[in-house]
Amino acid sequence: MKFITLINSSIFCLLFLTCKSQEPPKQIEFNNPYKFNSEIEKKVKEDTVSWKYQISAGEYASKGDFKNALRNWSMAFGGADKNYTQTEIDSIEENYKIVPAKEYIIQQSKRNRVIIINEAHHYSSHRVFTQELLQDLYKQGYRNLGVEALSNGNKHDVNLNNRKYAIQESGYYTQDPNFGNMLRTALNLGFNVFAYEQTGDLNGKEREISQAKNIQKIMDKRPDEKFLIYCGFDHALEGEHRSWGKAMAGRLKEFTGVNPLTINQVKYSERNNLKFNQPLLKALELEQPSILIDSDNNTFQYQKKNGWSDIAVLHPNTKYEKGRPQWLINSDSKTVEIKNEDFEIEYPIMALAYKKGENIEVAIPVDIVELESKSDKSYFILDKGYYNIVVDNKRDQSFKYEIEVK
Repeated sequence: MKFITLINSSIFCLLFLTCKSQEPPKQIEFNNPYKFNSEIEKKVKEDTVSWKYQISAGEYASKGDFKNALRNWSMAFGGADKNYTQTEIDSIEENYKIVPAKEYIIQQSKRNRVIIINEAHHYSSHRVFTQELLQDLYKQGYRNLGVEALSNGNKHDVNLNNRKYAIQESGYYTQDPNFGNMLRTALNLGFNVFAYEQTGDLNGKEREISQAKNIQKIMDKRPDEKFLIYCGFDHALEGEHRSWGKAMAGRLKEFTGVNPLTINQVKYSERNNLKFNQPLLKALELEQPSILIDSDNNTFQYQKKNGWSDIAVLHPNTKYEKGRPQWLINSDSKTVEIKNEDFEIEYPIMALAYKKGENIEVAIPVDIVELESKSDKSYFILDKGYYNIVVDNKRDQSFKYEIEVK
């Protein structure tokens, strides 16, 4: 039997601008699908596989913990402290201008039918940036969003477009609140969101072909509509790939005859240790996701041997506000402090914010924060609206209450 002694919801909710509690907290049965930090770290210590830090990075990312995801990914992949000379930096500044990536991509979207943009699976800000493109892309006629991370085949979420939000079983990487928010935004705008991952036991080359053919089938059914394809890492490469022959993007161009606008977000994104950032990223002082344009209006591309993506997005180093990445904050969001004085529950605790009307047993939360002790301060970043807040410690103590963010 779950038991909670808290009676007064006001001691657990303070919105710096406005937060109105709608009901007192009540005891609930709750099966928390997310791992606490201690659970992830325990598994890392006990695991013997060489890719254990990649696994832990993914587990941190799945609950939107950007700092720890970045730290663990960097433990899996080393780095080198490389820098451009001042002469090289001067040449870059002389020959390129820095422009906001969002505005440039939206302009280029007008003359394209297919855009393919990638992510690093441990890097939530790539999902946030793509989410910021959706409304303007919809205005430019984009009506379809293909998502590699959505489960396909027997595990396909057939009700996704009707439900208007992703659930835990929709995919693995999609369990990240930031991924869930991206999908929620697309669905509410009116995008047809579809899965295109291969469903067989295929090798790398066969997988790229299968993905491209799955996308082609949807394009053939919607010949007058535009498509945004969201994928991971090298799948956004055109040209040659050393292992696959061609990546999904190159295969899609081959099968459809449509030349996609391909965008790489991965290469020029920060490392946990900033001295291991790419030299180009270190040479520039960026305040927002940006791209480089030369004097002939050519875009600086991402190159990988004989493969490329048309645009390389350069992401600035993350700045934090109240411990949360600033790229989570937009003009509609509010900062909500989790108040935990006089809260009689064993720590650590996890607080999960769900959109009101979505099933908390299966939905992807819009935000998750973890508090290690009573003295910790932590904050939700929430847009205006109604939310169910669930607090859980995986020790038979869970409760729920509702707030309004104005």
